[in-house]
Amino acid sequence: MRVMPRSIQGRMLVLSALATLVALALAGVFIASVLERLVTQGIDRRLDASLALMASAVRNDGTVDRTRLIRLRAALDAGPGWQWRIEAPDGSFGSDDLPIDARTLRAGHGRDRDDHIRPFEGRDASRRPIHARQLSIDTPAGTVRAVAAAPRDVIERPVRGALLSLLTMLALLGAILGAAAVLQVRLGLRPVRRLRDAVVAIRSGAARSIHGDQPAELAPLADELNALVRDNDAALATARASAANLAHALKTPVATLALELRGDPRSEEVDRIDKTIRHHLARARVAAGSVRSVTALDDAIEALISTMERLHADRAIRIEADVAPALKAAIDPADFDELFGNLLDNAVRHARSHVIVRAYGKGAMLHLQVSDDGAGISAADRARATAPGVRLDEQGDGHGFGLAIARELSALYGGALNLEESAAGGLMAKVTLPQAATSV
Repeated sequence: MRVMPRSIQGRMLVLSALATLVALALAGVFIASVLERLVTQGIDRRLDASLALMASAVRNDGTVDRTRLIRLRAALDAGPGWQWRIEAPDGSFGSDDLPIDARTLRAGHGRDRDDHIRPFEGRDASRRPIHARQLSIDTPAGTVRAVAAAPRDVIERPVRGALLSLLTMLALLGAILGAAAVLQVRLGLRPVRRLRDAVVAIRSGAARSIHGDQPAELAPLADELNALVRDNDAALATARASAANLAHALKTPVATLALELRGDPRSEEVDRIDKTIRHHLARARVAAGSVRSVTALDDAIEALISTMERLHADRAIRIEADVAPALKAAIDPADFDELFGNLLDNAVRHARSHVIVRAYGKGAMLHLQVSDDGAGISAADRARATAPGVRLDEQGDGHGFGLAIARELSALYGGALNLEESAAGGLMAKVTLPQAATSV
């Protein structure tokens, strides 16, 4: 099971989202702790004021001044749930439901400013949670203990109210940070997308190299890609030069052979060889300029279909074409004529009544399909059919190089040739070629 997305953008967004959630959660816990401490400090100040009032009613001998305590009672009774109590050697005074019992109170955390005052958390006699402060006063008659308590809810209620607003703000902050992360990732990966577009432009023939103005992280990659393009052009130029040299070497012997066979039926084959040699010489001259050519498919296909209908007029094969408008292939026009001409000639020669040609673009590639309603080729023989010189049908005037040439030319330009069964039961030749870019 894949946890992280495959794309760099997806991974960066996932990591950013996780980091943001963790940071916001930690911030929420910290702020909530700070809020609770601030509210508790405010309550403690009120409780300490009550302890000071109770302490003022304790005489030096440890007895309680009941008259003063009665006068202070209104100030000590702060509201519902607020309780107080004094336990002295001469008696206990205050709230009856607030026992001063070590079993019901547990010491709080931290150290108080006054070593005689201790914070406590516990429950009163009615089992309600309370927050209490206890003051111990040492007297000759013994220790006097004074306790002031507040209901725990007076601390938790304002904290909960503040947390609601806090969570709303954290959610808004998270949304802002998420939008910022998306924007940052998109802007950060924009040079990568431009680099990809530059490579597509080189492959389609719209550019010769990648521009050198790249971020520091991508500059070495751009340099390596430019070096690869130069090496590839050099290798292609060498291969074409070798083909041109071979064609030049064969041109004179073929011309001599044509003169000797003048008037002989075999001279037609010599003429065909001569045309092939001239074609490769022309292709080598075009490649010498290192210019990547572009072919408009609608015109090229229409011209070849017209030629094929004239060549096979005696068979009355109907050729239907469905070519998307404005399609341009990144291929030399002569090479496309040779590629498509071989496929179309093969389809017409083996079709019973009609051939269908279809061409459309999809992404950076264009797709060319040539289908016939002939006998077709079995699945076991399709791979062997594109091998040079292989003829599965020994009847007819074919030489067995048509499909092989189409396969080699499509591969030369970064495409591919696949053979499948057509809807009519015959053969469907499917070719992919890179589309020519209309702009850089």
